Amino acid sequence: MAKTKAKKTAKQKWGIFLKVILGIVIVIAIIAAVIAAMNIASVNSSNKLISSITAVEYENQLKPEIDEKDGYYTFTTDNDLKVVQLSDIHIGAGFMSSKKDAMAINAVEAMVSAEKPDLVIVTGDIGYPVPFQAGTFNNKNAAKIFANLMEKMEVYWCLTYGNHDTEAYSYFNRADISEIYGDRDKYPHCLFQAGPDDVDGYGNYAIKVKDTVGNITQVFFMMDSHSYTDGDYFGALWKYDCIHENQIQWYENQVLSFTEQNNGETPKSLMFCHIPLLELQDAYNEYKDNGFKDTDNVQLVDGLIGETGKVVYSSEHNNGMFDKMLELGSTQGAFFGHDHTNSFSMMYKGIQLGYTYTVDYLAYIDIKSYGLQRGCTVFTVHPDGTYDRQLENYYQDKYETINEKENVKMVDYNTDRAKEE
Repeated sequence: MAKTKAKKTAKQKWGIFLKVILGIVIVIAIIAAVIAAMNIASVNSSNKLISSITAVEYENQLKPEIDEKDGYYTFTTDNDLKVVQLSDIHIGAGFMSSKKDAMAINAVEAMVSAEKPDLVIVTGDIGYPVPFQAGTFNNKNAAKIFANLMEKMEVYWCLTYGNHDTEAYSYFNRADISEIYGDRDKYPHCLFQAGPDDVDGYGNYAIKVKDTVGNITQVFFMMDSHSYTDGDYFGALWKYDCIHENQIQWYENQVLSFTEQNNGETPKSLMFCHIPLLELQDAYNEYKDNGFKDTDNVQLVDGLIGETGKVVYSSEHNNGMFDKMLELGSTQGAFFGHDHTNSFSMMYKGIQLGYTYTVDYLAYIDIKSYGLQRGCTVFTVHPDGTYDRQLENYYQDKYETINEKENVKMVDYNTDRAKEE
């Protein structure tokens, strides 16, 4: 009898254990289902807001065409071309970021509608699938939301990838997201190209500007600066990657090809990527070491030096992109996102290196409450290949919004938060 009772007791304990495990699984499944439903509601909310947006009104909108010589989109004009650079939109597309996503949509719509650019260039971090801030790992939804927004406005646009667009833990990689942006049937205004298969990264491509005679007057190079390196798979150590050697070779080949197309004259160009080149860190350090004064190599042009620490969070690796730019003599400037409270640019050895204002409401702690760093950059590209760059803050009256703008502090984000802490 004692043995039988012991066996029953063991079976009872095993049964209780299984019931507990089953209960935990059921609870997890319920929580996952609830979160999934809330995330769907968040995405639907963003798309509902976008559905209320109307197309940007142009007097005479330029339409780019594919150049059969090289397969790149090409604008043709004898007049100025207007480009708006946006960066770090940081759409979470989850239940935790729904309100901030609406703020980001509001800001992008207001600035693009007011500026009426011929082209919008987004320098990375459109999505932000960080679960403890967004509530989701699904980075495809953020890409679709932004693409839907731009298509609703009927504005031509393109992008480079940032480190947050495709995190190691997010559901989809760059190849997956590139299929969305490359869907010309659904997004005919998106000029993104995945780039050559034998070149590292996704989104290495060019957009050209020609005059009516056929001369190339400007080239916009888009480059994938990748994400993390040196084993920092989740970006916790801020070990950022950079442009790789075969990308630099691709860039050189394109410059030489465009020069040949241009009857031997090297066309002017501008470069856009997410993570800044190491030379911008070099330039800043030289400027700082000289008492925050210009040197023979470095001249501060515009913008705010807003980050703390080493200020410029570039890669510590360098494969020679800047040196190649100097050697070829085509690229006049390279422009980045990534460091949200930096907007400064510097001339370094004759090439302008600079940040843009960013949009971010989500990634930096409480950045939604600050406005000095939020906005866009407007480039006016002239027929002779020269250009003007103008930083534009979002909180100007000229940017009228579909929803009311949020109240923000128009002070330096890092300095003010340091005082609070």
